[in-house]
Amino acid sequence: MKKLSARRRHPLAAVVVLLLALAATGGLYAAFAPAGKAQADETAQSLAIDEGKKLYTVGCASCHGTGGQGTTDGPSLVGVGSAAVDFQVGTGRMPAQQPGAQVPKKPVIYTQAEIDQLAAYVASLGAGPITPTDKQVDPAGADVAKGGELFRNNCAQCHNFTGKGGALTKGKYAPDLEGVSPKHIYEAMQTGPQSMPSFPDTTMPEQEKKDIIAYIQTVNGEESESPGGLALGGLGPVSEGLFAWIFGLGSLVAVAVWVAAHTAKAKKS
Repeated sequence: MKKLSARRRHPLAAVVVLLLALAATGGLYAAFAPAGKAQADETAQSLAIDEGKKLYTVGCASCHGTGGQGTTDGPSLVGVGSAAVDFQVGTGRMPAQQPGAQVPKKPVIYTQAEIDQLAAYVASLGAGPITPTDKQVDPAGADVAKGGELFRNNCAQCHNFTGKGGALTKGKYAPDLEGVSPKHIYEAMQTGPQSMPSFPDTTMPEQEKKDIIAYIQTVNGEESESPGGLALGGLGPVSEGLFAWIFGLGSLVAVAVWVAAHTAKAKKS
């Protein structure tokens, strides 16, 4: 019998086999890696929710209910979202020390990690505004002039023209915005805390919020100048002149009365 001649392999056969092997490996990675990452993210989120629930039970449940449903001492938290928690707890307003017309800003008692865990738990109770990212609140490149126009139209009635705050009805007030972080300003616009109306992205897009943040930071920055002298809440030179006129004239009248009274006593003696 004649020996069958061995088939000659094509020179590129080894290369093809290697490429197929790499493709198979890549396919397996594409099939399993995203699932593994998603599973890890889900596990981390579940742990955050569990830890947040523990913190909530200790520090929040007595007013807001064991399941966030609310009580006579505190409103429901179902659907307020993580942004509301980050704002209220991140500015020290919550937990509240005592009931009142308005909960004031106080020193923060939780770490940011704990605040994130509380926010994750409350967000799990119902969909709501999400805590913004650093990119969303960064005012770099924003239109300050546009932000000033938006602020005067939507915010100045309560917060004053430069965000110095002001009194409202029934013991409430609009807080001073100087020194407030961009994230908390953004979250306040998202959620509408206490007497403030909310401005969701459907009403005020993300870019307009960034413009307002840029305006607030600019008018309250160290480089901002007051052409009238004393700022007096940013009301302008006219109000400052009126202030000087009333109190200056009053001081002169008081001095004149004092001099006249002492002159009369000196003459009698």
